Amino acid sequence: MRTNCAPEARCPSSAKRSAGMRRLSIAMLATGKMAEEFKGGPEGQGATRPGQVLAAFKAAAPYLGLTPRAVHTVDWLFTFTQPQDWTGGSRPIVWPSAALQREALGLGASQVKAINRQLVEIGLVAMKDSPNGKRYGKRDGKGRIVEAYGFDLAPLHARMAEFQAVAQRGREEREQMRRLRRRSTIARNGLLQILDTVSEQGLFDATWQTVEAEGRALAGALRKVEQIDEMELGVISLERRQLEARERLEKQLAAMAAGTVESVNSDPMEPENRPHQYNYKPKPNPEQETVMAPNKSSLGVASQVPELATPVSPETAQRRQEERTERTDSGTLLRINPDELIRLAPRLKPYLRTPNPAWPDIVDAADWLRHDLCISKPLWADACLTMGREKAAIALAVVSAKPAGHFTSSPGSYFHGMVGRAKTGELNLARTIWGLRENPHHKADKAPYRSASGTIFKNS
Repeated sequence: MRTNCAPEARCPSSAKRSAGMRRLSIAMLATGKMAEEFKGGPEGQGATRPGQVLAAFKAAAPYLGLTPRAVHTVDWLFTFTQPQDWTGGSRPIVWPSAALQREALGLGASQVKAINRQLVEIGLVAMKDSPNGKRYGKRDGKGRIVEAYGFDLAPLHARMAEFQAVAQRGREEREQMRRLRRRSTIARNGLLQILDTVSEQGLFDATWQTVEAEGRALAGALRKVEQIDEMELGVISLERRQLEARERLEKQLAAMAAGTVESVNSDPMEPENRPHQYNYKPKPNPEQETVMAPNKSSLGVASQVPELATPVSPETAQRRQEERTERTDSGTLLRINPDELIRLAPRLKPYLRTPNPAWPDIVDAADWLRHDLCISKPLWADACLTMGREKAAIALAVVSAKPAGHFTSSPGSYFHGMVGRAKTGELNLARTIWGLRENPHHKADKAPYRSASGTIFKNS
């Protein structure tokens, strides 16, 4: 019975596909045509050898997006070809059996069929089928192919120049990407070095925090970039951020240097704040602040004439009296003595010059310890001027006793914040010391300490 179909409708083909015959696609037809155009090359020294074709293909394979299984299959097929198959009048056909291919590649029957079809679809090999659908071949006495049915490797020879060009372009792009990644690493390390200097100088603020966060995010994103154009834009952006950060740091350091020279070289009005001068009176009594100096009269008779001290306000005299009663060289300051401070902040101990330190020794040790904490000299000088040397040493000792995970940025930034709070009157060192005593690590230490009143306490 005959079936009539509309002109626009697809009529089913009456032809039956032979068993074992594969369906042809446009790509497979194009690959077959490429194989038919193979003419081979001359014999002798100038002949193209199969190893040269395979080397060109494997060099281009990473840039062609081929799967490792496809590359391995082509490599395996080349083990069956011989140099004379690539000369004029011959065809580079190989005919390993399906069973041998499954065993050699470690694949199932359906997987082998899929990989073979893929090689034909992407134009790497052509299939020359026998009348019975089996693969076989025959060579003459000189090793030349007389008859063969199987995998035709001629398309690989036809695309050899293409493979060489792809490999060369791929090497150039890889080298360009390598240079861009090197520039990215240099810019990232330069930015980190700038941020370390910012932290050391105590300049870390919200703006620098933003610079650090954006720089780290961009550097992390560039590690995953594979496209050259995208990588180049990212590297240029990172280098620009490094340059802007360096210019900002240079301006801040210049401004800080101008202000620091004036403040550090100036002689503070309060004698207890002079840097590194320890002029303690053995009998601190405001009523005895006069100097008896010898003076010769016009008659040549020596007499003792009192010289008046510089007048001070009652408030200043009272404050000096309170500070003198609160602190002695080896006594307590903020209800803590040197021995207990060393116990709470053991990182001070290696820098002490005596086993029984007084407060001047603590200050000197703190000045050395600040290097370990990356606290700059200008910041330390600012702390001494703001709090006084002993309190600055106590504050630095508190910072040294904090665990590394306590700081969101660095010990230097934390100490800079303490100095800032001291300037506004918001720093309470006494409460901070009590908090340090309550630390479980220090509570486990049973060493006693002496309070300001002389009472000996023990941690429970």
